[in-house]
Amino acid sequence: MNIHEYQGKEVLRNYGVAVPNGKVAYSVDEAVEAAQSLSTDVTVVKAQIHAGGRGKAGGVKVAKNLDEVRTYADEILGKTLVTHQTGPEGKEVKRLLIEEGCDIKSEYYVGVVVDRDTSRITMMASEEGGTEIEEVAEKTPEKIFKEVIDPVVGLMPYQARRLAFNINIPKELVRDAVKFMMGLYKAFEEKDCSIAEINPLVTTGDGKVMALDAKLNFDSNALYRQKDIIELRDLDEEDEKEIEASKHDLSYIALDGNIGCMVNGAGLAMATMDIIKHYSGDPANFLDVGGGATKEKVTEAFKIILSDKSVKGIYVNIFGGIMKCDIIAEGVVAATKEMGLELPLVVRLEGTNVELGKQILEDSGLNITAADSMADGAQKIVSLVKQ
Repeated sequence: MNIHEYQGKEVLRNYGVAVPNGKVAYSVDEAVEAAQSLSTDVTVVKAQIHAGGRGKAGGVKVAKNLDEVRTYADEILGKTLVTHQTGPEGKEVKRLLIEEGCDIKSEYYVGVVVDRDTSRITMMASEEGGTEIEEVAEKTPEKIFKEVIDPVVGLMPYQARRLAFNINIPKELVRDAVKFMMGLYKAFEEKDCSIAEINPLVTTGDGKVMALDAKLNFDSNALYRQKDIIELRDLDEEDEKEIEASKHDLSYIALDGNIGCMVNGAGLAMATMDIIKHYSGDPANFLDVGGGATKEKVTEAFKIILSDKSVKGIYVNIFGGIMKCDIIAEGVVAATKEMGLELPLVVRLEGTNVELGKQILEDSGLNITAADSMADGAQKIVSLVKQ
């Protein structure tokens, strides 16, 4: 789950991480009022969307007076920002962060992630702040320093100091940088983050170390114990189909293709999308109904797939282990009848109760194309969609 920058900064503030003062605004008038309350010579007007690259897309402006705040707020609110993370459709700006400006001396990068290679939380830092860390990793990887954190003792002060020295934080600010990193790690751990990224971390003319930007993502599987974080969820920033899927415990991600996929198991779902692409088709979604799907759950999955108007055909690919093929078949038949499905539908069943499942499909009298294998099913649905 993602949250907005201003929300992330409030979370970090509670852990002693220094951030600029700022207020959220939903209208031009609120933006001007917020700027007045900050009483700073320079005010930053920042679009709040769940995507990076806002500055390059015109979503971050520096205002030197209230008239400029009003102008920039009017310009950005309601604008559709297109960045490298939004895709070509972009995202509409519905709220702003009005923030005090600061005298920036140097910019750095600090991030906390779960490293799959070591299966441990890792803190990364670089003196190449303000730029995409992926570019730094590609062009100058030697400028990225890492500290692997022992889960028993957590981030140690000596590790934070080593990072601060490695990225050339001024010596007189190392203590503040260590405090910053310790607070960032604590927030990451206690709030079940999947990523905590500060880009840039800045040092200022008045001797502060603070987060000029903040990106916090959270592990959705741990949200049951993070009630305060759930309250920060902005449904306007999420795909409606993905929101509906989450209500039924379905793993769904919308894609750009025209072949709807319903599969059990994330690995099989990925393989199904790959094989559809192999036969020159385009999957419209990733949808994992899980191992404990019911007939009702399958029906809801169908509804979500069909709510995507770009879908021209559906491929159901089920390997029955825990999930029995007859249950899937009953769900497919029920959903097809309920939805009055007219699109091509290809079903491949294998595993527990497979013969019973195939018999249910055959006896339904519905226009369902059976497939003998995953490849056979992919070829058939691609062919039917292209007709």
